[in-house]
Amino acid sequence: MVFSSLEFIFLFLPAFMIVYGLVPTKYKNATLFVGSIFFYSMGVLKKPIYIVLFLLTILFNFIIGEFIENFRKASRLWLVIGIVFNFWWLLFFKYTGFTMENINLFLKNDLPLRDIVLPIGISFYTFQNVSYIIDVYRRKAKAETNLINYGAYISMFPQLIAGPIVKYETVAAQLRNRTHNIRLVEDGLKTFTIGLGYKVLLANQVGGLWTQIGNIGFRSISTPLAWMGILAYTFQIYFDFCGYSYMAIGLGKIMGFDIPKNFDHPYMSTTMGEFWRRWHITLGSWFREYVYIPLGGSRVKTSLIVRNYLVVWLFTGVWHGASWNFILWGLVLFGLIMLERFVIGDFLNKYRIAGHLYMFLVIPLTWLIFAVTDFSQLGVYFSRLVPLFPVKTYAVMEKDYVKYLGIYWKYFLACFVFSTNIPEKIYKKIKSSFFCVILLLIAFWASVYCMYMGMDDPFLYFRF
Repeated sequence: MVFSSLEFIFLFLPAFMIVYGLVPTKYKNATLFVGSIFFYSMGVLKKPIYIVLFLLTILFNFIIGEFIENFRKASRLWLVIGIVFNFWWLLFFKYTGFTMENINLFLKNDLPLRDIVLPIGISFYTFQNVSYIIDVYRRKAKAETNLINYGAYISMFPQLIAGPIVKYETVAAQLRNRTHNIRLVEDGLKTFTIGLGYKVLLANQVGGLWTQIGNIGFRSISTPLAWMGILAYTFQIYFDFCGYSYMAIGLGKIMGFDIPKNFDHPYMSTTMGEFWRRWHITLGSWFREYVYIPLGGSRVKTSLIVRNYLVVWLFTGVWHGASWNFILWGLVLFGLIMLERFVIGDFLNKYRIAGHLYMFLVIPLTWLIFAVTDFSQLGVYFSRLVPLFPVKTYAVMEKDYVKYLGIYWKYFLACFVFSTNIPEKIYKKIKSSFFCVILLLIAFWASVYCMYMGMDDPFLYFRF
């Protein structure tokens, strides 16, 4: 069950909100906890053991937090036990198959490969659990003494599956005392609708071109269509994930939670460093606070700064997936950010037009590395983007790009406009107007129609 589904919008959400609204305040966290576990269970019905694992991680980290808080002399030991426990499950489910496959390749063995299905949301709830026990160890947060409150924090269904990654200290006070009123419900529904429109009306529609190119085959597309395809994926992944984050923030508002912003118009950046301060903000903050700064951050000599960045970007690549293309992707981002930091960054920031042109080129190219896991196919696609290198091609339909441009130009235009901050500025001015309500109702029912017609896809970030 996903946010952009008729089952969620017309069955689960109304039923949950009715119960949540009717129960007394002291039972709202319990309602949220139970509702979130039910929501999670709908995604793992074929693997019910994952529900047990999820509940086990909640209980274990709750206990570890208590031990760290109350047994300070052994707090470091408990912290290490907690970190190992959390990352063991993430490593097992996410990287066992990748590790065995590469062992077989390197040693020319034929060890059996297990088909391990990744539990939904494990990358996100693992990071939240780890941030909690680290913050308790650092005394930045008090250990939660109520298991229901901690369970509600970790399992909160708006951000459970794909973030934003919410630190405990961000919502600790709200777990005990938060505001519920009609203004927050209205604001939350509006924010949710914007996210729904981003996902269904923009991401899904423009992403259709990337899907069609995959069906055609990379060897059978022209250079203009290859560029259109990677631009389509560039917009798809943004509006897909940004749309999810908006929906999560909107649902949080309805329940009185202030879920942190996860995107800040990243495609308006002039450097890759700036881009990653605007994209998936909560993940970047997590790596900065729990990896980069503990390694010394920027307070050390240059060689160690480079090392720290390398570690962060290798981890960022590996976190996104168990495949060599993600490692390459992380290394390419590291190289670009180092190039900007030591060579071209000042120029790009000073001459912003040059910066935007630079980003217009490198953003799609880096997303291509992210999107295509097969290196041979990745090489083919690059050869279609820049047809200077000999590669075997099949029949390419003459002026294929004309056909697809005629279909997708309106989605490209809409995506370009909504990736800027112009619509947000307009929205803030008309947010309280009746006209805004009409626009959002149109967006909502247009999204519902698309979902009813089957014009919907799973969220891309669910697989990470």
